[in-house]
Amino acid sequence: MNQTGEELDTLVLNKERAGRKKLALGMYFHVPFCSTTCDFCAFYQEKPSKKKIDSYFRGLEMELSRFPPDRSVSTIFIGGGTPGLLQPDDLERLCKLVNTSDLEKDYEWSIELAPSEINPQKLKVLKEQGVNRISMGVQTFSSTFMDALGRKHPVDKIYQAYQWIRDAGFQSVNLDLLFGAPGQTLEDWEKDLAQAVELQPDHLSTYCLTFEEDTAMFLRLSQGKAKIDPEREAEFYEFAWKYLPAHGYDQYEVSNYAKAGFRCRHNLNTWGMHEWIGYGPSACSQYQGRRRKNIANLETWLAGMKPNHQPAYMEEETLSPEEFAHDAILFGLRMNQGISIPTIARQFDLSLGLFSNISQFLDRLVGENLARIKDHGNYQLTGQGRILCDAIACDLPELSY
Repeated sequence: MNQTGEELDTLVLNKERAGRKKLALGMYFHVPFCSTTCDFCAFYQEKPSKKKIDSYFRGLEMELSRFPPDRSVSTIFIGGGTPGLLQPDDLERLCKLVNTSDLEKDYEWSIELAPSEINPQKLKVLKEQGVNRISMGVQTFSSTFMDALGRKHPVDKIYQAYQWIRDAGFQSVNLDLLFGAPGQTLEDWEKDLAQAVELQPDHLSTYCLTFEEDTAMFLRLSQGKAKIDPEREAEFYEFAWKYLPAHGYDQYEVSNYAKAGFRCRHNLNTWGMHEWIGYGPSACSQYQGRRRKNIANLETWLAGMKPNHQPAYMEEETLSPEEFAHDAILFGLRMNQGISIPTIARQFDLSLGLFSNISQFLDRLVGENLARIKDHGNYQLTGQGRILCDAIACDLPELSY
């Protein structure tokens, strides 16, 4: 039987919808415990104690029971806080909770670890339970700037911890680096990058120091003991953009670099506006058309997870396809590959006409040399555009006819 064009379009649309429903799901577990607070950190955290750790696990068990994944999981990320503060038995307990879900055969499972909390016993547990990616928070190889950032581990601990990770045989290792510490020069930044490259991790993330409210670093800023220097920050960014690709690390996002085959799949899932479920106090989720952020309080979160109780959220909203598409563009512009308007329109079942304002905005960026149009009609930010990507994100218009 011959089918009309409208019927064929409907078949294609239903196929695309079915394909999206089969997109693998991410899981994020927030471990809120920290023994000390870094001067730049504004994340929710708790001082660890046996009582609090027991409460945390009881809450996780209830939360996983109430909000189980509805399909196979392709990425898992355990962050914090300082997950490595957990003792081997508790790390095993956490991993066994993760393993109660249906994990895809080729999953990526990351955990954040601080150098001072790494030892062979913990790594053995993580490896045996299925973790295959370690993200180590190095921040800097300079003892001077380590003190300036309020980090407590000695520099030589970084090298010992890294060797233990490699000896344990994890598939992928990421190092986090931070730049823009008070007094740090471009030469200091080059030394940090050179020392990171010498270790040959599979992935590098480089972040500019931010002055978040309610942090020791913000207090220094307010007292005039530190200052924000956008031109200096741009120099740090641009130096890494040239240095790391020249040493075998492909830049795929403003702050992220990887050897071939080692891009962080959990990040890509997030930036692509796909789905993930967050577990633990202050964890964020984007799932079944909704975003929510768990309450940043261990006891209140735990109480909300009990049967016949209402979960406590700091934020909760339902997003329209237009809002998801807008955010896919916003985050996509941070990616080196850029964005394709037709691809995003198909992803969210939207008419191309809704993107007219955004197309005009992107064309203006091209005219200002802040963006370029590459093969297949992809808009990509230029180097100057990437320096201004936060401002560009603020100016990005909404979808409308």
